[in-house]
Amino acid sequence: MAQTRKKKISLIGGGQIGGNLALLSVQKNLGDVVLFDIPAAEGLVKGKALDINQLSAVDGYDSRVIGSTDWKDVAGSDVVIITAGVPRKPGMSREDLLDINLKIMKDVAVGIKQHAPNAFVINVANPLDAMVYALYKIAELPKNMVVGMAGVLDTSRFKCFVAEALNTSIADVEALVLGGHGDDMVPLVRHATVGGVPLTELLPKDKLEAIIKRTREGGAELVALYKTGSAYFGPAASSIAMAESFLLDRKRVLPAAALLEGQYGINGYFFGAPVQIGAGGVEKVITVQLDDSEKAALEKSFQSVKKTVDSVKL
Repeated sequence: MAQTRKKKISLIGGGQIGGNLALLSVQKNLGDVVLFDIPAAEGLVKGKALDINQLSAVDGYDSRVIGSTDWKDVAGSDVVIITAGVPRKPGMSREDLLDINLKIMKDVAVGIKQHAPNAFVINVANPLDAMVYALYKIAELPKNMVVGMAGVLDTSRFKCFVAEALNTSIADVEALVLGGHGDDMVPLVRHATVGGVPLTELLPKDKLEAIIKRTREGGAELVALYKTGSAYFGPAASSIAMAESFLLDRKRVLPAAALLEGQYGINGYFFGAPVQIGAGGVEKVITVQLDDSEKAALEKSFQSVKKTVDSVKL
């Protein structure tokens, strides 16, 4: 009987998000993990790999982690998650990271093109929508095999704040955030429910507006608290939800920055929309019926994304 090959997950960037991605991958037994970074960070990634492998004995995880600075170890990956880049500091916008992180992304995209061209690639690096566009173009990946992680995280923040405001189980909150990963993102209040009850019937307008504002500024709130970096637990869990849906063919519907080809009136840009993720990668982009105010908000978000993407020099 032929032995089933373990899946392989490569994490490009061994920082806070990378380390949490490795841990979550092992805890969910998604496959073996390569924690990759530049040569200067060799000790860091090898140390984290060793630490997690030793943790595995406590609960009996069978996945293994290696720390590497050699792209050859990424070869044959089923999933690649990119976190490499400089995190925000207080007072910085995600767009402020464009030039420095674009240089890093160009190197990463070439590495993926050469060593893991068949992987499902999830980008977490900011500015998210521009970075995933650059990745797609440079690595020449199929449109269904490259996506940006933002919507899952933004939606998770939205759900968190709703559950907090209502003092209710977060498991009963259903919500969706569309658009770019920035201050113009669009939490769809009209479509949100708690236990099937419309959110608009449970909270007054002023509280809903406060939740929208906090959701949009969710990343900046954490940057201000951490002072030396940005969020890592939430982004890691959000990325793993996407990777898991691909690896296990779960066909979950998750908001993500996918290549739009006419949906929402947008063509040729990566933009946040609900997508179905399964073994075929992004198998479907789902269109939500929007009212005029929601359409206007989404158009404003798109113009912000378009401005950043159009400034990208490849």
